[in-house]
Amino acid sequence: MLTVSNLTKRFGSVTAVSGVTFEIKSGEIFSLIGPNGSGKTTIVKTIAGLLCPDGGAISIGGYDTSAHPLEAKARVGYIPDDPVVWPSMTGREFLHFVGALFGVRESVRTRRIPNLLRTFGLSGIEDNSFEDYSRGNKQKFSILAALLHEPKLLLVDEPIVGLDPGSAIIARNLFREFADGGGAVLLVTHTLSVAEEISDRIGVLREGALRAAGTLAQLRKKSKAGARAPLEKIYMAFTA
Repeated sequence: MLTVSNLTKRFGSVTAVSGVTFEIKSGEIFSLIGPNGSGKTTIVKTIAGLLCPDGGAISIGGYDTSAHPLEAKARVGYIPDDPVVWPSMTGREFLHFVGALFGVRESVRTRRIPNLLRTFGLSGIEDNSFEDYSRGNKQKFSILAALLHEPKLLLVDEPIVGLDPGSAIIARNLFREFADGGGAVLLVTHTLSVAEEISDRIGVLREGALRAAGTLAQLRKKSKAGARAPLEKIYMAFTA
């Protein structure tokens, strides 16, 4: 569903991402972990089309993002780390707006939105302005907006930040159900317990380069951290 080949991104003289290569198949959750400044968010934003790569290639559902950007983006749901929305827009208006951008008919949006609202128990506040929502509720609406057009690939940048424990569990279950239904998920997180719990494979970034990638068992072997080592120990082995 997603192929990233030798991706490179520079900001002036600084190389933020250097020759990163990985792929995510349908039905799979792939998590990227790494220290601050290791290139995680830059990779996600470049895949989403918010940044232009300086080298390499990205393919989403068989569509090259440079040659066929609209076809590629139509298959993506993007959940940023900071949900920024016009303050006076209501939650309902935001969902309809995002759905319309992706070409979802109004009748379909009207049918899907109530079901999505019930996922996080947001029914009853959907007509309040975004400026009146808590950080957590803004994040919940951002997650629902990414799912509204039924994408094939979810790009998720720190989704748990700001969510209460119950909502965090719901979000993790949503991502797992999305993958189990045939979708693909790229998850960027500093919460190692989340990555360890729901990921099929994990990639470890350091200084813009992908130092290791694989299943938890494969990473344990590569890191020589031990057959039962937690992800925290594996992480330190590759990033210290």
